[in-house]
Amino acid sequence: MHIQHHPLPCTSLGTERTLTSLHFGRRGARPKVYIQASLHADELPGMLVAHHLRGLLTALEDQGRLLGEVVLVPVANPIGLAQRIDHRPLGRFELATSENFNRHYPDLAEVAWQRVGAALGSDPDANVRRVREAVLAWLEEQRPGTELQGLRLQLLRLAADADVVLDLHCDFEAVLHLYSETACWPALEPLAAWLGAQTVLVADYGAGGQPFDEQLSGLWSQLRARLAAAGRHDVPLSQACASTTVELRGEADVDHALAAQDAQAIVRYLHHLGVTQGNGDEPPPALRCAATPLAGTELLRAPHPGVIVFVAPVGSRLAPGAHVADIVDPLSDQVTALTTQHGGVLYARARERYAWAGMEVAKVAGPQPIRRGPLLSA
Repeated sequence: MHIQHHPLPCTSLGTERTLTSLHFGRRGARPKVYIQASLHADELPGMLVAHHLRGLLTALEDQGRLLGEVVLVPVANPIGLAQRIDHRPLGRFELATSENFNRHYPDLAEVAWQRVGAALGSDPDANVRRVREAVLAWLEEQRPGTELQGLRLQLLRLAADADVVLDLHCDFEAVLHLYSETACWPALEPLAAWLGAQTVLVADYGAGGQPFDEQLSGLWSQLRARLAAAGRHDVPLSQACASTTVELRGEADVDHALAAQDAQAIVRYLHHLGVTQGNGDEPPPALRCAATPLAGTELLRAPHPGVIVFVAPVGSRLAPGAHVADIVDPLSDQVTALTTQHGGVLYARARERYAWAGMEVAKVAGPQPIRRGPLLSA
């Protein structure tokens, strides 16, 4: 293992933060997998999974069984990790700008199109190399002016040439679930199976806000779209990066047994990819769910303020009209039942038990699209 420290731009006199990356295997070996944890810094299960992964990867490397390259960033957001107000962690938004740490990443497809779009030809492998080299060169040329810009650029520098990217997050209270661009799902299906994901949400590029994982997979899907729009259908370009956001259950699910289980599942996936040498070809188990459209997620919101009382646990498979929660107003004695109109899997729900009017209380993954426009929350 090789450890690298990447200083971020100084945000105030006398202060400096550092991003740390752990590198396993030979640099430039294929396949390359990039894994980061807790980009939303108050989502901690991924950090513990990274701890367990570090031990497993170190052992594989010591045994000579690491054939590809793995880059592991156990703490992807040192800025947000240091943010606390009134004893509460605030790791989703940067306090200085109110920007989500997992939004506003640059459009790498536009970069590649401008730099090498005209040079892409009939050799698919050469096309992938040209695109990766162009994007990495552009990222190295950038000179960030702020700490947040520096963090985003450094994460992309580490991940932009990866074949697979795993961005480890969690929800408030949730079952294990994945978000992915539709084009990536075939490559990620074995991972979902080994992790035991109970929901997989897929969408075409443009779910909203330009999150980290989508900009990496979208580099390839959007370049193909640009080539098609230009009538260059004879230019082969593969989906050279499969990226996904892995939601490791809920915020309170910080547990050694669960983290070890998830780390083992990821290592099995690395064996499947050929990154590591496994003990035989272990087939993935049966999927626990089918992939459903992100646009099929039904958001249940509180119609008025009150105490939230859940009557359905996360993971419940709900029929249309099923009772999910009550909103109790103790002043008026009003009790409003929240029910799902379309049905599906209750994959995430609020951690807090007090709702304000309009608050998102629960998410239900259904099989048919029911929403349009931006599909991701702020």
